[in-house]
Amino acid sequence: MKHFVHFRYTLLAAAVALLLPLTVGSGTLATEVLVFALAALGCNLLLGYTGLMSFGQGIFFGVGSYTAGVVLLKLKAPLLVTLALSAGGGAVVALLVGWFSIRQRGTYFVMLTLAFAQMFYFLAYTMKDVTGGDNGLLDIARPPLTLFGQTLLPTTSSWQYYTVVAIIFVLVFWLLQRIVDSVLGRTLLAVRDNEARASAVGYDVRLLKLAAFIISGAVTGLAGGLHAMMTGVAPLSNIEYHTSESILVMTVIGGTGNLFASVLGAAFYVLAGNWLSSLWPRWLMLLGFLLIAVSLYMHKGLFGLAVKLINMVRPARTEEKHS
Repeated sequence: MKHFVHFRYTLLAAAVALLLPLTVGSGTLATEVLVFALAALGCNLLLGYTGLMSFGQGIFFGVGSYTAGVVLLKLKAPLLVTLALSAGGGAVVALLVGWFSIRQRGTYFVMLTLAFAQMFYFLAYTMKDVTGGDNGLLDIARPPLTLFGQTLLPTTSSWQYYTVVAIIFVLVFWLLQRIVDSVLGRTLLAVRDNEARASAVGYDVRLLKLAAFIISGAVTGLAGGLHAMMTGVAPLSNIEYHTSESILVMTVIGGTGNLFASVLGAAFYVLAGNWLSSLWPRWLMLLGFLLIAVSLYMHKGLFGLAVKLINMVRPARTEEKHS
């Protein structure tokens, strides 16, 4: 029964991927939702399941974007190879950042990830031969999905590319759901809830945190690579602090400790931001009010609110049946 409940979340994620084309008129906007949903999944693994508030997610997202850009511009690699290298680049950098960051706790951990974010931003800004500096990498190609030289799915139009991203999104969601349901995922929850007790019973807390960092970096780097191919550009803004902030906000709005909540948070942030920005240039102020409301009244985010509403409706229906 327990495994069925968690498999249901994968079905819900697949349903979101199927419903977006029916509710969103732009293929690029729908793709953006799934790309940032992937980034929020990686962030949730750290924040919701390991208890680590990282402001370095933009590093992995940016590295994934730059990796995809360099590989496609210089090597003309196929799509799957490009995405694998983007995920690998994010994982390697996450290993480096995590190796130093997990040695601190609380505020010092947060400040250390923030320092790394600033450091990588200035590295990307100064390494113009690799990253394009302030201009970023331009004219990034969007190769079709091929296997052994055979084209499986084209990516010419925005909706064709969305189909590829949707397939990858559902597969990654399923894989991450398996991870959080495994012994590793339950052990990460133990570290989150009581790190001292987890260490006392013999768990290598640092190794577990580092593993969470690497998985999170790989998923976020993958999202960055998909974003670069979506826009055709790997901009400097992808690796700056504000990207980390946006990914973290999506995770908090959706709710931590549940992967599907990250999908809700990313969809709300991207779609609401697209709508509000067309109405008012200072739409981020409204988002700030929403974050205050979440902090005060919705500690489990949009997902928690949805569960609460469902639980309120169910007793009412039960009473109607008995009456």
